[in-house]
Amino acid sequence: MNSQAFDSTPDSTHSKQQPSRLDSLYDLVTGDEDARVCKDIPSESCHDQPRNFFAYLLANLLTKVADELASAKLVLPWLIGWLGAPALIVGLLVPIREAGVLVPQLAVAAYIRRLPVRKWVWIIGSLASAIALGLMAVAAATTTGAFAGWLIVGLLVIFSLARGLCSVSAKDVLGKTVSKSRRGNLMGLSAGIAGALTLALGLYLKLLGDGATDDILFVLLLGGAAILFVLAAGVFVLMREQPGATEGGGNALAAAIESIGLLRSDAMFRHFVLVRTALLSVALAPPFYVLLAQQESGSDLGALGLLIIASGLANSISAPLWGRFSDRSARLVMVASAALAGLLGILTWALVQFSAPGPTGLGFAALFLVLGIAHAGVRLGRKVYLVDMATSETRASMVAVSNTVIGVAMLAGGLIGLLGDRYGTAFVILTLGIASIAAALSALRLREVSEPD
Repeated sequence: MNSQAFDSTPDSTHSKQQPSRLDSLYDLVTGDEDARVCKDIPSESCHDQPRNFFAYLLANLLTKVADELASAKLVLPWLIGWLGAPALIVGLLVPIREAGVLVPQLAVAAYIRRLPVRKWVWIIGSLASAIALGLMAVAAATTTGAFAGWLIVGLLVIFSLARGLCSVSAKDVLGKTVSKSRRGNLMGLSAGIAGALTLALGLYLKLLGDGATDDILFVLLLGGAAILFVLAAGVFVLMREQPGATEGGGNALAAAIESIGLLRSDAMFRHFVLVRTALLSVALAPPFYVLLAQQESGSDLGALGLLIIASGLANSISAPLWGRFSDRSARLVMVASAALAGLLGILTWALVQFSAPGPTGLGFAALFLVLGIAHAGVRLGRKVYLVDMATSETRASMVAVSNTVIGVAMLAGGLIGLLGDRYGTAFVILTLGIASIAAALSALRLREVSEPD
């Protein structure tokens, strides 16, 4: 990466007459007539904004693709099934991935806030992520059975904690280097490109079929993800972050503990937290669909490719629909998406139990597509509902309390995999489907908070 490519700080008089190529590209992407427009970032960062915009964009894009290559809800469950590890481990993957990201945000936010320059925390987190994934690749190639599964779980803990460091520091760095009116464009562009690359990966795996063995594939996926994190760290070094304020760094965990009284005093908030906890049944389901597809397809890599394609399509086609629906009623979005996931779980169990043969690779992709749509609705609906329900005075406390409760509940929910070892994967999907129906009924009893048209 040529650092001069990111250099957008020439002589100010000369730059007005002859903008750099980077400034021109920034103008094209953002629609700015002046790359120096700054709204809420330090004045010293104005001239570096084009450079920082593209450095952050590229680093974020690389990590998004890497996260998909090592997805805890898709790639890792397939790997665990192929290695012959217990279903309990599959149930732990998503909880550890999600809760592991949350924990450092709660525990180290105050310490990171005390650092005047925080990009190095992101870089350390990215490099630690690369090391964890590199060791996962080695484990996939050299171990099998329960030992391999638990080894991957241990490395996933390290990976999730490292991603948490990136998450908590990235928000500060972005806020200091890219103006408010440009952040949505940056994140949307990054997500769009990453989604296209994910679909391309799925298509490649589908075309690959039996052309490569599973052990080589997983070494390539996890090793490739590790390399992308190293490249992302190198790109992030190019960020020009001005030293920021170091006071006022509160500890989110302490804030959550202090605010726990909201669960006692605010009945509406308490009901929402209970509903959000019940909705974890939707979040916990994807790895078991993947494991079932892996078991039924005989580890055909083409089936994995179809699932990746389905996941990418679900996110791209459902978000706009759920978004418009949530502006009318976030409560009904939660109800509809949870009910959809519940009915899908019951249908999937019935297809496995009573049809011969069961779903094909294409059939599982269709099921996974619908599940992805339902999961996207649950995520969006509960986020919008909380924002609409809370006031400016209570929003931060409610988010902290809710995240803390859900982090603990998600780890406990990971034990659902015990049912898979005893009664089979399809039974776990049925159980989570019934729980999703119950969550939908509970969400239906929430009070409406969206403003009518």
